Amino acid sequence: MIARLRGTAVAHRPEGLVIDVNGVGYLVAATPSAVRRADGGGEVTIEIHTHVREDTLQLYGFADAAERELFEHLLSVSGVGPKVALAIVSGSSPAELRRAIALEDTARFEAIPGIGKKTAQRVVLELKEKVGTGAPTPETRADGHLVARDALVELGYSVVDAERALAEVDTELPAEERVREALKKAA
Repeated sequence: MIARLRGTAVAHRPEGLVIDVNGVGYLVAATPSAVRRADGGGEVTIEIHTHVREDTLQLYGFADAAERELFEHLLSVSGVGPKVALAIVSGSSPAELRRAIALEDTARFEAIPGIGKKTAQRVVLELKEKVGTGAPTPETRADGHLVARDALVELGYSVVDAERALAEVDTELPAEERVREALKKAA
């Protein structure tokens, strides 16, 4: 199996990047962070997951091992294939996704095209034990985060934008203060 490619990005097509490694061009469906890394020109190293089915061999590329690891965990979830897993990993950082899983935040996954309510619930349920989420978050902080996120969504933010805005706010603040701080920083 191919686990990593180091070479030069020679093309960016709708279906992915073409990485030239010693004269051989590999087509890689890649996350936006991997594409940004390749856009700089010169030599690039991309972490790879090789997906083999009876009718196809597809390479999926990631900026780092954390993205690839989360992608592989997502593939173990019933109903999640490589295209949906790539969409999930492409939408947020691995840390943000781990946090959403720890908080059982199915709305975060439902906001991703191609993911319905049942699939989002399966992702959270099946990955909660598998995915290391770091230090446990006290329930009050988790509830405050979800309340603040939902308030920002009601104000017109997308779930992903609300999460990004709240990532820059002190987690010790009450939900109302988190919303105020997020709105101040956005202005």
